[in-house]
Amino acid sequence: MISPHPDYLRIATEEAFAPKEMFDIYRKILAGPDPDPGFVSLLGFYMTSKSDRAQHIMRCLSDLDTLRLQHMDDTGIDRQIIALTSPGVQIMDTDTAVSFAKIANDELAAAVRRHPTRFSGMVAIAPQNPHEAAKEIERGVQQLGLTGVIINSHTHGEYLSDPKFWEIFEAAEANDTPIYLHPNTPPRNMIQPFLDCGLDGAIFGFGVETGLHALRIITAGVFDRFPKLQMVIGHMGEALPFWSYRLDYMHQATVKSDRYPTIRALKKKPSDYLRENFYITNSGMAWEPAIRFTQETLGAERVLYAMDYPYQYSADEVVALDGMPMSAENKKRFFQTNAEKVFKLK
Repeated sequence: MISPHPDYLRIATEEAFAPKEMFDIYRKILAGPDPDPGFVSLLGFYMTSKSDRAQHIMRCLSDLDTLRLQHMDDTGIDRQIIALTSPGVQIMDTDTAVSFAKIANDELAAAVRRHPTRFSGMVAIAPQNPHEAAKEIERGVQQLGLTGVIINSHTHGEYLSDPKFWEIFEAAEANDTPIYLHPNTPPRNMIQPFLDCGLDGAIFGFGVETGLHALRIITAGVFDRFPKLQMVIGHMGEALPFWSYRLDYMHQATVKSDRYPTIRALKKKPSDYLRENFYITNSGMAWEPAIRFTQETLGAERVLYAMDYPYQYSADEVVALDGMPMSAENKKRFFQTNAEKVFKLK
């Protein structure tokens, strides 16, 4: 068991859960005539595999009490910010997705009420119906006391860069709550080369797909339309901070060349939106060089700690990050105060 740290709280900001009833819906989808191949690869595996890893994940996802709290204590985590695991309701048909998002949010809010000093939660929504999604953001924030919105990247291969989804951004900005853009497996028209070599999931495919999604949102002009909107992306920003220079250069060059009708001038550089409209968590990336680079590039006030529980669960990683050679102020920002600010924990 890792003891509490005397200088800061350890707040983990990308931690997953799943109501048991959701797996019943998933089984029906998997038994259907043509289930999404990425969904089959991801949940089809975890729900059927007898491996220790799969069994651990399935057991932990559905627990919002004793087991989760014990694992937090064992790794020294003071608070989890919990969200519906990928792909959440976004793999479902529209009506089921809208209704089950409410069920999942009610269950998570009840757990937060049971453990108010240990848990916070994000609002799950069904982008399939943007109007209902906007209403659920308002209910989740104002009535349930959840903080943040979880969107598990694409929805049936559609991306939030399409203006038909922008009512969701409007609702998040109006409720002053961030959107956490969490990975999903690549969509049907993108996944096969990843599946061919076993790279479709967290090892690589997640980051490629979600980094693409975030960049589509930037280049579509979402933040020019909603300048106060804040988003969070994990896994050290799905590599986007490391591409900042090239993104800026090639976006400008593409605009000047008038090559694509979808790439038009923005009010700022892509890297400016990363610095001003995104928070980055290190979920699954307990690696000091990447953390420090992102702090230096985007600002120490923009980088947060996350464990990625239960998919990644290691006390050794917490110990290693505690030991980073970093100023006391920036380390407290990383583990505690940045999370308190963006998720409004105080």
